[in-house]
Amino acid sequence: MLSWLSRFFLALALFAGPLQAESMRKALVVGNGNYGAVQTLENPVSDAMLMANRLGDLGFEVSMIIDGTQIEMRRAIAQFGRDLRASGPETVGLFYYAGHGVQSFGANYLLPVDASLTDAADLDLVALEAQTILRQMASARNRTNIVILDACRDNPFETIADLDDNGLAEMKAPAGTFLAYATAPGAVALDGLGENSPFTTALAEEILIADIPIEQMFKKVRVRVRDATSGLQTPWDTSSLTVDFKFKPGKTLSAEDLAAKQFWESVKDTSDPVQIMLFLRAYPDSAFSQEARGLLKSAMQSELESAETSAPQTKAPVTPSDQEADLLETARASGDLGDYQAYLDAFPDGVFAELAKLEMAALSQAAAPPEAEADEPTQQTVSVTGRTAPTEQEISVFFDQPLINGAPEIVGKTIMEVTTLSPIFPPIEGLPEEMWKDQSCANCHQWDRTALCDQAKTYLKASAERSLAKQHPLGGSFKNNLRVWAEGGCQ
Repeated sequence: MLSWLSRFFLALALFAGPLQAESMRKALVVGNGNYGAVQTLENPVSDAMLMANRLGDLGFEVSMIIDGTQIEMRRAIAQFGRDLRASGPETVGLFYYAGHGVQSFGANYLLPVDASLTDAADLDLVALEAQTILRQMASARNRTNIVILDACRDNPFETIADLDDNGLAEMKAPAGTFLAYATAPGAVALDGLGENSPFTTALAEEILIADIPIEQMFKKVRVRVRDATSGLQTPWDTSSLTVDFKFKPGKTLSAEDLAAKQFWESVKDTSDPVQIMLFLRAYPDSAFSQEARGLLKSAMQSELESAETSAPQTKAPVTPSDQEADLLETARASGDLGDYQAYLDAFPDGVFAELAKLEMAALSQAAAPPEAEADEPTQQTVSVTGRTAPTEQEISVFFDQPLINGAPEIVGKTIMEVTTLSPIFPPIEGLPEEMWKDQSCANCHQWDRTALCDQAKTYLKASAERSLAKQHPLGGSFKNNLRVWAEGGCQ
């Protein structure tokens, strides 16, 4: 157990990544149900109104057409294209249609409410080809376009020759487009027995779930629709998106929260207690700290069981009593120092004693006011001759030359000589002395010039201020000297 705790002298590396932002969201929503010459549909109008409300709640600027004639639909689509072209490349465009749709010779057509047809040759004169919408959206050259078609509820022209194909045909879309259909190509969608169609009902609910990529969201819609229709209807989608898109992005993270998330992603699948403790030391109050403590508990118990299994003497594994486990769980749930002390009073040599001590140390450190780093030079240092010595920023640090700035423990020693020193204080407040005192980091690290340079470069990142503000267990301003060394190219 001492071996993995001594490895705690590893330093933290913080990461940061750029966040992408969308400048604008625009949607055109069409619901056609009150047809004159073909069968009316009950739900498209209420479907369109539901989707318009949902999209508005999600930040879309929504234009809506209800029971649109051919002229009204063409004008609305043309205006939608102009709006997208004027909004810039980061704009998200979305077109939603609920109503009758048919296919002919592999092309899809959306029916205005005034559509009337007696010959298949006239279809493109009375209906709108779906590619018209794709062409308008593609002309904007924006990065993300979404087309959702809750159509093909039946074929209103099945008695007309050459128009007896069911459903819609699968379309090819330009790059940056996501196409979603209420049902599979060539299949018929259900209008539904309720106020809304099964597809739009599922979509309107799933679209509000935060932080789900569009591809995963429509997969959940597909599962819900299949369940609701006993497998009779399977929504379909195809994508040529080149950037990520979420209808409802998650909470915007601060730089520190983002660094904590990325650090946690790098350690959450590990069973190494050291890595988990490093995370908890750097981010004790993050959104992942409770999960990290639970993982640390499991990792420590695994280490104990492994040590007992590999020991030469045969010994039954140590299993905590129900009372011991309950006391620790009470302390973990409350996060109160008194509850952890109550556990240690009852079980000073318990299975979780070391974990309790670490938790108490972390709680005490979080509650204590920040202490000034007494060994750090403030502005300038004065030499023995009375001349003003150079500021820290003006001092060059070299690998094989003695350090001339910092605390007495490190001044006069080279970087490599400092790494052979014993810590002057525990890396975690309250850590038992036998786990750190009179031990050398060089005993557990294969530190060489390359490894030290890699570590020093982490202090050059903008996110390293938090780490630099903390004293290094090897003495005073050792981290600041490493940073200056890295600035000079690790010479």
